[in-house]
Amino acid sequence: MLIPFSVSAQRAARIHNKAILIDGHNDATSASIVQGRDLAEPQPDRQTDFTRWKKGGLDVQFFSIFTGPVASNPKGVYADANDQIDSLEALVRRHPKQIMLAGSYQEIKKGIREKKLVGLIGVEGGHMIENDLEKLNVLQKRGMRYLTLTWNNSNAWASSAMDETLHADTLSHKGLTAFGRSVVERLNQLGVLVDLSHTGEQTFYDAIATSTKPVILSHSSVYNLCPVFRNVKDDQIRAVAKNHGVICINFYSGFISKKFEDRAAGLSDGFRKRFTDSVLIRTGDSLLAREQWRAFYKKELASVRPTISDVVDHIDYIVKLVGDDYVGIGSDYDGIGSVPVGLEDVSAYPNITAELLKRGYTKRSIRKILGGNLLRVIRASF
Repeated sequence: MLIPFSVSAQRAARIHNKAILIDGHNDATSASIVQGRDLAEPQPDRQTDFTRWKKGGLDVQFFSIFTGPVASNPKGVYADANDQIDSLEALVRRHPKQIMLAGSYQEIKKGIREKKLVGLIGVEGGHMIENDLEKLNVLQKRGMRYLTLTWNNSNAWASSAMDETLHADTLSHKGLTAFGRSVVERLNQLGVLVDLSHTGEQTFYDAIATSTKPVILSHSSVYNLCPVFRNVKDDQIRAVAKNHGVICINFYSGFISKKFEDRAAGLSDGFRKRFTDSVLIRTGDSLLAREQWRAFYKKELASVRPTISDVVDHIDYIVKLVGDDYVGIGSDYDGIGSVPVGLEDVSAYPNITAELLKRGYTKRSIRKILGGNLLRVIRASF
């Protein structure tokens, strides 16, 4: 798997450009597209647009359909999901030469051959089916290719990582209910990937025991390197490998570096109030207090941002634990407030390839990590 040689930028670019690159999670739909932004135009205040995707060499993007537990549409969160799919479809209709939505492995391969960005739909949060298997069926017909069983909020049939970790005493149930197991079974029947990012450990193990097909974690990182509730532990990594699934590494700084997460936690609301109050006492200027706080906060977190090397440490950890067949990329771009140095936006994926080569990874392993592993799971499922 590892080979001892120095790596040139040209070799890294050549390998990257020939590989199929798949990103398991991007929030541009809820962050930009549903607002009417056209990603064919530059989006300097976002992490995603067509020009930077092309520069980054991305071939296939899972677009997250996300809404929190409180709906934007007065009809509810299921309506939110459909509104976002409508917006994504409208973007595709405006730019058919640049992007397409795929519903099958064969369509994905066709889109790649045509040099289009291939879009796949992932629904982030089981609460959006509103406890109704028929709504799940409709979302599948509309193009849903994975369902994240929970977001940070638990639902009536599955408990989340946040709730299992931080609010266990208030949970009405832990893990999957009988209905939750029927959701996993229906997903398997429909050829929709079961996504276990955001799920609590009990839900994770219940789902992986129920699923007859490989699962994914569309945007999660390694707990032993950064012990936060959203990351996965060694036994979970081994369970995914046994299931022949894939863990797609999340780029969020707080899921990559515990040092960053601890510093962010230290800059709490209480600390912020003490900081701004001290400026107010000295100056009497509330606007200046807010501006100084923003500058201080940005500087403090910038000083502890992880690097691309730290991100590849998470990939490397999984490879050393279970092999190179079970790890991929799930950036969470446009859904995260801080990214590591060297991964500022979707143009930066080639830096991952360069770092893997620097560490001696072979071309074959790199192709698996960049997209081959996730493509294998896709082919086995839909």
